[in-house]
Amino acid sequence: MGQIVSHHMTSPRPTATDASSITAPKGFQYGLLGLPLAFVALPVYVHLPNFYAQSFGVSLGILGAILLLTRCFDGLIDPWLGRQMDRVYESSSRRVLWVASALAALLALGFAALFLPPDWGGHPNGQLAWLVGALLLSHLAYSGLGILHQAWAARQGGGEVAQSHWVTWREGLGLLGVLMASTLPTFIGWLNTTILLIALLLGGLWAWSFRLRTHQGRDATANTTAQKRNDSSTTRSPLRFPNFRRLLLLFLLNGFASAIPATLVLFFVQDGLQASKQWEAIYLGVYFAAGALSLPLWLRLIARVGLAKTWRIGMLIAVAAFVGVLTLGPGDLSAFFVICLASGLALGADLAVPGALLNRLIDECGERQKSDAAFVGWWNLVTKMNLALAAGLSLPLLGWLGYTPGQQDPDALWALQIAYGAVPCTLKLLAAFALSRWLIKPIKEGEIA
Repeated sequence: MGQIVSHHMTSPRPTATDASSITAPKGFQYGLLGLPLAFVALPVYVHLPNFYAQSFGVSLGILGAILLLTRCFDGLIDPWLGRQMDRVYESSSRRVLWVASALAALLALGFAALFLPPDWGGHPNGQLAWLVGALLLSHLAYSGLGILHQAWAARQGGGEVAQSHWVTWREGLGLLGVLMASTLPTFIGWLNTTILLIALLLGGLWAWSFRLRTHQGRDATANTTAQKRNDSSTTRSPLRFPNFRRLLLLFLLNGFASAIPATLVLFFVQDGLQASKQWEAIYLGVYFAAGALSLPLWLRLIARVGLAKTWRIGMLIAVAAFVGVLTLGPGDLSAFFVICLASGLALGADLAVPGALLNRLIDECGERQKSDAAFVGWWNLVTKMNLALAAGLSLPLLGWLGYTPGQQDPDALWALQIAYGAVPCTLKLLAAFALSRWLIKPIKEGEIA
């Protein structure tokens, strides 16, 4: 397998001990916080546009602009947040837990403000201002807590197989959170969903505290060295590494391809398939359940063929799934069920591989336990830019093409179908080509500057 290495970098070779030391209790203690983080993330980029369009009559153009602007602000502060989280890790594990707890409290508050807004009556401007403020608060808290949590795994090292295990525990439990968030609001309402989120955040922080205490002694030794070095390692941008820039670009391309259908799925189910509301929860549940159940299979494939080739297989499965979207019409409910299964299988690769590639690259760059969170900050910026671009470009474009929620005009529905199916296929193929070129094809001596 080709690797993201320059001619002067070597990748640490994983050992069986690295992966086998990550027992199920350890993985669960670390990964459980990923469940509420994913639980809060899905409604914000899947349910929120539909919720405000249907419940309050906010136009798609305005929603797209708000989501784009707030996501851009959110993404732009992620590198700064990453540097701050590196400084948090240079202190005690107790401080890490306190900072995480404060961010979790702000996250719960922002979520409640988004989905339990006050009645603004005839004051739409006040409603929009509330939406913007709640989004900014939610994004800030989610970003800080997510970076802090992801950076912990990167600091553990251990090679690509061990890293894929940490990432899989986090993302696997995150998928469970997504699965819950995709179905529960329909059945229990937003008030009970908010109460459940608070309980999940408390449980995730409690479980992670065991991992933090376990590693406190080792972290203290590393922090003594960190405090002696010049602070420049947390002020210089990780973008100075060419391999990181390539991986970021690949992640952007692939993530944008996945974010577009995530933004449009509810509109496609409602108007493209003309399915009843109960089918929304079924399709989302099948998609995320398939992703979660496939994770052990992807881990085995990673051990056999490596991270990059595994990711390419996942991309090609996603392309095959979304090509099928172009053949669907009203009433094709069973066929879309199969597409959800296939695209959910591909989702497993998107969850298991990229984070492990990032953590491996941090090791290759010699930045582990130095600027892990700074790398994660830039990584999260790209994640959010994907979602921002998907909402900020696809929603206004569909409005310009004549589509509005609830409309059955054939031309407008065809535009929705192209946006939901054809565009992601094209982007995924481009991502697979870039992956083959940059990560799988052997890199010649001196090719990377």
